[in-house]
Amino acid sequence: MSQRTPPQGQQLGFDALLANTEKANLTQQIVRECAHLPGTLSEALPFHRSLIDRHHTAMLAGDAATAMQLREEADRLASKLNNYEAGIFAGPNSPGNVLDRKTRAREGSVPLWGQSGLFEIACGSMRVEVEMDGIFGVASNVYHWLGFSARAVEFDKPFLSETGYRSFIAVGGALEAGFTPDRFAREVISAHVQQSLKGRLVAIKPEHRERGAARYAAGKRC
Repeated sequence: MSQRTPPQGQQLGFDALLANTEKANLTQQIVRECAHLPGTLSEALPFHRSLIDRHHTAMLAGDAATAMQLREEADRLASKLNNYEAGIFAGPNSPGNVLDRKTRAREGSVPLWGQSGLFEIACGSMRVEVEMDGIFGVASNVYHWLGFSARAVEFDKPFLSETGYRSFIAVGGALEAGFTPDRFAREVISAHVQQSLKGRLVAIKPEHRERGAARYAAGKRC
């Protein structure tokens, strides 16, 4: 006797039941994995600061495995604060953005690895304003090094781009011990100048020079 094919509506209902069951099981697994994490922002902030401290130590030691584990922990923390729903970076008041903002380094000081921050470095003849990504940075779950952007400070002088801005988001390579965020940014920028620009900086175009200088003077970022 041939097997009877269920009506389409019944089949779709069965598929939906399986999907819902799978989702529920996955949620329960995530809840178990996050049981040790704080569930309120007031408790999460000191935990997150401690997590950043440990992440900084791991980065300085060149311990990629620990650093990546701690980034996963930070994601789980933000997820728990968001009731395990998507959108931990959906808006300014979403958990990931709040944790990043509340633990951001003081402006002008070099951040810990895992803090976002804004600071200035000298790189050859250039003064460069560096905006460093924190532990939730773009592609931080893929690349060991955290990304950053570089902006000109002196717009009438040669820079590493004609716009006065360049991002360094996906920097590959294995971790090396002893690199602080400022040393890392300086090394990456220097390598870019030598390899991509053949050692020669470029003039910032007039339209970018004027707009960038005005924004910098006003304390605004591009």
